[in-house]
Amino acid sequence: MSSDASPDPFAEPIAFGQRMQILRTRRGMSRGVLAGLLGRSPSWVKQVEGGRLQMPKLPMVLRIAEALRARDLSELTGDQSRAIHLFTGPGHARLPHVRNAINEFPLTTRREAPSPVHLRERLVRAWSARHSAPNHRDVIGALLPDLIRDAQLAVLQADTAWERRAAQGLLAEAYSLSQFFIAYQPDTSLLWRVVERGMVAAQESEDPHTIGVSAWLATQAHRDSGHAHFDAADAVNLETIRYLEPLLSDAGNDVLAISGALQFEAGYTAARRGDTGTAWRYWDTARALAKRLPADYYHPVTSFSRAVMGAHAVTIAVELHAGAESVRQAAAADTATIPSRPRRARHRIEEARGYQLDGQPEAALATLDKAYEAAPETIRYNGYARRIVLEEADSKSPSQRRRASQLAVKIGVLAA
Repeated sequence: MSSDASPDPFAEPIAFGQRMQILRTRRGMSRGVLAGLLGRSPSWVKQVEGGRLQMPKLPMVLRIAEALRARDLSELTGDQSRAIHLFTGPGHARLPHVRNAINEFPLTTRREAPSPVHLRERLVRAWSARHSAPNHRDVIGALLPDLIRDAQLAVLQADTAWERRAAQGLLAEAYSLSQFFIAYQPDTSLLWRVVERGMVAAQESEDPHTIGVSAWLATQAHRDSGHAHFDAADAVNLETIRYLEPLLSDAGNDVLAISGALQFEAGYTAARRGDTGTAWRYWDTARALAKRLPADYYHPVTSFSRAVMGAHAVTIAVELHAGAESVRQAAAADTATIPSRPRRARHRIEEARGYQLDGQPEAALATLDKAYEAAPETIRYNGYARRIVLEEADSKSPSQRRRASQLAVKIGVLAA
């Protein structure tokens, strides 16, 4: 190994500060950026990394883990005795079955592929089930293996160029549904395999809406990989916005909606960078596109609609670490009009982050309880929710500790 290779943060003995520096460097993050995310000074970060300050208390350790997108708390603490997953949720029981379907190719399968109409109906039902089921990973995890295999078979058996493009569009949509299932599970390579295959299938389909959906999901995958990947998120996102712009004057609702969803994602990434003006500018553009949609329209993949713009405003404010603004936007948002259970749960989690930023931990925990009621699997796999619960389980308030501990057991962070 070369002398300038970065050490393994699991190799012993490495102090907390050294682990923190290694993870920060690997994420491509400067001390100044990390300090801003933590509400501390660059000098404080330098002192912790250099060992001149001891390991912080649990609430700050959890905030550092969140900022650095640590998969497991042990990446920072070095304590391997008990895994506490943060941004990687538990592996779902159906993950191996979905993985097998993605990895296999039906090159020797003799049966006839289902018709495009039949596949389309199954995909519509699958998206509907995802939005309506509280345990949506259970539902779509059961549907995905056959959907993926049948869509692959449809591409393989297509006779004409038109049929092949249509089949590629259906396959791209099956991969999109797969990404929702695989996200935040312990198989990063599988996630990226699905992202890349979905992008290729979407481009082969030559359908603007399908291309937009695959780019929307690829943007999220890049951004969730950490600060060093924000430029990659913007590259695919903004290029797709430019591709769709000439079509918007007479576009249908689905193309308008995916364009609006991509505009919001650009604002989301800007907010993660701390660029307030750019973040809200993209949100304004997304809202203008939402206003062109019918009042009752709801995009089946992204949830983009008029109704969701209030929830998007909460997300922008939270990512900018504006606690009071987050609470104000949450009060203005009408969550009752969001029909998707997972999306409602995600909004509740963002609302809880806002309450915690504003110094209202009891309201944050109460809001996380509402997220659990809406969709238990959403909160179970959400790193922000897990961080808040763990932090409040260490609270000085007995009532907050009790409530947080009960929620921690329900979402699987702590054993009963």
